[in-house]
Amino acid sequence: MSANSVLVDGSTVSRVDRGFYRIESALTLLAGLVALFVMLLAVANIIGRKVGDLANKAGWEWFDANFGPVPGYIDWTEQAVPAIAILGLIATQRDGGHIRMDIFVGKMKGRPLWFFELISVVLMLLITLGLIYGTWTHFERSFDFAAPMWSRDSSVDIQLPIWPAKLLFPVVFTLFAIRLVLQIWAYSRALVSGELEPPAVPIPEDAATQALNEAKTVSGLADDETGGGQAR
Repeated sequence: MSANSVLVDGSTVSRVDRGFYRIESALTLLAGLVALFVMLLAVANIIGRKVGDLANKAGWEWFDANFGPVPGYIDWTEQAVPAIAILGLIATQRDGGHIRMDIFVGKMKGRPLWFFELISVVLMLLITLGLIYGTWTHFERSFDFAAPMWSRDSSVDIQLPIWPAKLLFPVVFTLFAIRLVLQIWAYSRALVSGELEPPAVPIPEDAATQALNEAKTVSGLADDETGGGQAR
């Protein structure tokens, strides 16, 4: 599914969906910026290593010590990878972009479809609540106000505190749970009304429609004002 499969209207659930989607989009943008930072850091590290090797061969050890490889490159990368991996999770759920098996459900329409979608989202919410609890306790084991840099553990090379990366998971999972609650609201509303194209949830599309919407997104023709969706 593409982002354009999420329809919008003037209903309360649609307005809340569009407002929350701004937060999700900001997190996705942040994930991209972190990925760019890691890429630039890798380039600087490679160039610094090569230049440092040449400086050592020329007897300029001072140059390698001051302008060589990036100190703590592995540590910074390890801290950045969780952000890249999880910050786009919520927007992908909103857009229906996660990998799923819909051979059976994909043939349904109307109330039967919304019933099965509702059940799946409720199960996801239960799992997410468990993940919030587990990741929060994992963060608590790392965080300590009395410790240096508030951390009981740190990276191996330059001793970066690890708790910020651990805190990221319960925060994102909490936002993800809010998204799931919004979808439960939308699916329940659709289940009661029986409408075929409810707002605030991904609408199944055939292959031709998906290709057309993806082409519009790439060409910049998607409607940004509606939060990546089409008006009903």
